[in-house]
Amino acid sequence: MPLEFLKRRRKPEEAAAPPPVLPEEIEPEEFEVRLSYRAKSTEGVRMQDGQGALREMPAMLAGIAKSDIDLLYPLPIELSDAAPTIVQPSEAMQWITAHQADSPIARHTLLVLETVGAVDLAFDTLAVALLSGETDTSGNPEYNAIVGGVASHWDEATGDMLVRAVVGWGGKGVRGDTDRTAQKILSSLLANVLASQYSLGMTPSERPVPAAGAGGLVCASCGFASAHERAFYCPKCGMRLLRG
Repeated sequence: MPLEFLKRRRKPEEAAAPPPVLPEEIEPEEFEVRLSYRAKSTEGVRMQDGQGALREMPAMLAGIAKSDIDLLYPLPIELSDAAPTIVQPSEAMQWITAHQADSPIARHTLLVLETVGAVDLAFDTLAVALLSGETDTSGNPEYNAIVGGVASHWDEATGDMLVRAVVGWGGKGVRGDTDRTAQKILSSLLANVLASQYSLGMTPSERPVPAAGAGGLVCASCGFASAHERAFYCPKCGMRLLRG
């Protein structure tokens, strides 16, 4: 009689696993970033001596700036397409090239003001600094910090220099009292501009608009290549461009 108990019993074949059942409701993990940039600007103040006022621009932030003051000049024609937008890589690379040597506060200021269209380095010269708030460990202003200063451009009709106060703030977050603080700082900046020895008073004036094309002329005085064809005065030094 065979010893049945010594025989190994075969394991039953495992049944095929049923396909997973898709749940009726999917609970996704959501991600979101909200960026908000804001800026304020005043009307322009006409200056009697453009070159003298240009040298005095950093002094117009006296008593208000909470950091070193950066003086930013218009960009040359080879960088005229520079823009702080990552969706357009060529423009973003020009922007990085143009401002890689600037301070974190200056870059943040340009990011905010250029994004909302408050300044344009095709023709603006800026004196900027941290005006309120704090910076992080890398030196970049916090979202509720207020940055800015004064911006100048040359009036294409008269050749006079116009200076205006401009401030900006923003990033990841909002804060209710930042707007009120920015308004007070803007008033203080404008008071400093009007107190300049070169000030002739406020005047309504439209900012020049760069025209598309190959660019303007090279200034015989400072060698700056104008970034827009309709410029009659050099965006950097204010000298009248000689046209043949």
